Amino acid sequence: MNWLTNFVRPSLKEKLKGLVTQKEVPDNLWHKCPGCGHMIFHRDLEKALNVCQHCGHHMRLSVKKRLGMLFDEGHYQRIELPKVADDPLKFKDQKRYTDRLKDTRSKTGEHDAIVVAHGKMGGMNVVVAAFNFDFQGGSMGIAVGEGIVAAAELAVLQDAPLIVVPASGGARMQEGILSLMQMARTTVAVDKVKERRLPYIVLLTDPTTGGVSASFAMLGDIALAEPGAVIGFAGARVIESTIREKLPEGFQKAEYLLEHGMIDMVVPRRDLRATLVRILSLLKNRAPAGELVALPIDTPDAVDED
Repeated sequence: MNWLTNFVRPSLKEKLKGLVTQKEVPDNLWHKCPGCGHMIFHRDLEKALNVCQHCGHHMRLSVKKRLGMLFDEGHYQRIELPKVADDPLKFKDQKRYTDRLKDTRSKTGEHDAIVVAHGKMGGMNVVVAAFNFDFQGGSMGIAVGEGIVAAAELAVLQDAPLIVVPASGGARMQEGILSLMQMARTTVAVDKVKERRLPYIVLLTDPTTGGVSASFAMLGDIALAEPGAVIGFAGARVIESTIREKLPEGFQKAEYLLEHGMIDMVVPRRDLRATLVRILSLLKNRAPAGELVALPIDTPDAVDED
């Protein structure tokens, strides 16, 4: 029996109801750190660029926040990428591929898993191609291949360094052999940047695996990685089941790859922008190392013709 319903007059009941009813609280105010399990307030997490203040675990960062973090004052200009066929193989599993694309585009607001932008970084023109892991795990299909090609061509056109920020599970299954062909296309694209003697830098984030790591992601002049990022080709469980051996502790983590000479630097997210600016200033600085001083030229005294 509910005494509030049966014995309290309606006017008083409505007043009491307003006092005792719990207000709805958004469920995204607190985030649990996957590394240590601490609950972090969303504003604190945003201020720390999605890095846990307790254990330093680097959580994934959205592509828009990534670009805003890298460019000067967060200002950049995106380019429109070439249109490609959505479902060239008419693929269908439990769901049609076209339907999956529509759902993902609706949720993310992006057309595909890559964003190409250009702007200033440390006052220098830079082209950045960043992956969006929220778009089908950042998988590489024809559209991503076209994005890398467009970024490379823009870098050559602007005589600017190219920075690629992969976050991908590899080639996109629904596009079959066409997605695997992007490994060769993207490799050729970054080679064109190198032929022009322009810096090509790769910032490896969590995760960088599959066909992405087997192509352009491992071809950078300098390879940086965020702490704890998983970088490799096949998954650790697949490797263990294949070789039937236990893998070393931390295998495929950024720190392990640094120790074994696979990457050049592991840089915390708060230091990434400053580190990239310093690297670009060294690689792109074509000015003399110091001020040029004009030296006096000794000339013999003029000889009189007389």
